[in-house]
Formats: sequence, structure tokens, C-alpha cells
Amino acid sequence: MADQLSRASYSIPLNIAEGSAKFSKPDRRNYFTTARGSLFECIAILEIMHAEGKLAATTYMELTSLGEELSKMLYTMVKNLQ
Repeated sequence: MADQLSRASYSIPLNIAEGSAKFSKPDRRNYFTTARGSLFECIAILEIMHAEGKLAATTYMELTSLGEELSKMLYTMVKNLQ
């Protein structure tokens, strides 16, 4: 589970960085959408870890709150490229 969370969390900034380097709107949108998908994967993993008692409630709440903020930012980035 930790390995999956690590891979998904690395994927978020890497896709944002790669998308930012693209010239076409569809390419940028694709990378930002992929980053958002990786974010949702991270949140799902955190939910599972919390349900299994492997993640404290305060940590879970803090991380999911940050995830929601990032999700809104990525949504806006994707929407602005349509």
C-alpha cells in the first residue's frame, strides 16, 4: 500500500511539470487530468489506510483537506484549457 501511495503521489507533481512544458492545450489538459487522477488515487489509498487503522484520524483529515484544495486547483487548470 505504501509503495502504491508513493508512486501515485510522485505522479502528481511530475505530470503537472510535464504538462506545463507542453505547447498545445490538449496536451497540457491531458497531463493535468492525469495528475488529478493520481491525486484521487492517493485520497482513496488514504481512506483505505484510515479504515484499516494505519492512519490517524487527524493525519487523514489534514491530508484529505490538502487533497481537496489541490483537486480544486487542478480542476481549474483543466477547465481553463477547454
